[in-house]
Amino acid sequence: MPPTTRERTLRAQGRATRCRLLLAGRKVFASHGFHAARVDDIAAAAKTSHGTFYLYFANKEDLFRALATEAMDEMETLGDRLGPITADDDGRAALRRWVSDFVDIYATHGKVILAWADREFADRDLGRRGNESLATLSTAIADRIAEARGGGSTAADGVACLSMLERFNYFQQSRQIRFDRATAIDTLTRAMFDGFFRPT
Repeated sequence: MPPTTRERTLRAQGRATRCRLLLAGRKVFASHGFHAARVDDIAAAAKTSHGTFYLYFANKEDLFRALATEAMDEMETLGDRLGPITADDDGRAALRRWVSDFVDIYATHGKVILAWADREFADRDLGRRGNESLATLSTAIADRIAEARGGGSTAADGVACLSMLERFNYFQQSRQIRFDRATAIDTLTRAMFDGFFRPT
């Protein structure tokens, strides 16, 4: 039996509330840090009640896990969005667009990634899933490097390229370095294009 209009409305409201809680959690984790963040802080930021929070998440760890999974899902899709990179201005422009997407996704999820990477949040399953995500993305990069070079790329090329991207953005998000968005994107694009994608 198809859902009634009221049921569809309640489901839509439920999705909207969960989304508000996720956005609030990201904001509170960014401002307070994972350990100092409280469920009450997240509920207040989402403009909802303590009780409503527990309708959607078991605790703040559960919400953090959802945010981390969301970040990994978005990072994994980047591999699918990296098209062929030709050794010309069009290829450089295509790579720059992709690097822009990477930088923006990392900025959106940066504080969650930092807490997770710095072991503030310990979860073996999440760690395993994160490693799988990175492997998926580095493999996609390695495949594109091999295409651009006409062969000769290895898995290490993909790992090295992704490591450069990830660490640069990690340092940006942790405020260890500070470059404006355009400078970061131009620098990473140049390093990737000249260092990995030019035919050898």
